[in-house]
Amino acid sequence: MATSTLRAVLWDMDGTLLESETLWDIGMRELSLHLGGPMTDETRRATIGASSAFALQTVFASLDLVPDPDALVAAKSWLYGRMGELFAQGLPWRPGARRTLGAVRAAGLGSALVTNTDRALCEFALDTLGREHFDHSVCGDEVPAGKPDPAPYLRAAQLLGLDTAQCLAVEDSPTGAAAAEAAGCTVLVVPSLTDVPGSPRRVFRASLEGVTVADLHALHRPGAG
Repeated sequence: MATSTLRAVLWDMDGTLLESETLWDIGMRELSLHLGGPMTDETRRATIGASSAFALQTVFASLDLVPDPDALVAAKSWLYGRMGELFAQGLPWRPGARRTLGAVRAAGLGSALVTNTDRALCEFALDTLGREHFDHSVCGDEVPAGKPDPAPYLRAAQLLGLDTAQCLAVEDSPTGAAAAEAAGCTVLVVPSLTDVPGSPRRVFRASLEGVTVADLHALHRPGAG
């Protein structure tokens, strides 16, 4: 049996480790109403896993609003204020996520949080996740472009001193899976609110429940496809 080349796990946050996409659903729909009208399910799906800039542009377009820079800044401020309130009320874990995260740490593998969420809100989430579980965290406002651009994952691997081929990314959305794959990671997809298309570099599980570190090593297939 070949020696595993897995050296680190790169974790998406919303919808992967935390059941926070349901909170984003509340926040995004309330933002749309705040800006002038209800959000369609199609618009909501388009914003799942997206960078804040893309999500806001999508909402503005859906309401036929001019994406004036000042208006976008004001909308983001409103959204993040509301999300801060929702995050502060409590962030439930996704099934199996807490145990798997701890097992990766105990096994001595590198670990990084890679999220499109901005640092200010990520800090709320880290109070739940536990900073001790991560060597590094990369947030959406700390890279030149958010997912689906590979920049967040490239930055995480760089901080860990690794090649992305040595990393397994864990994602729940098409946007996140595309970013991790474009960066060169093997991707473990655990869908939450949306279906994620398959590809040779993506492996799928219905849940992190029961997933072991040995499973992660077996799932890691750098260069597949």
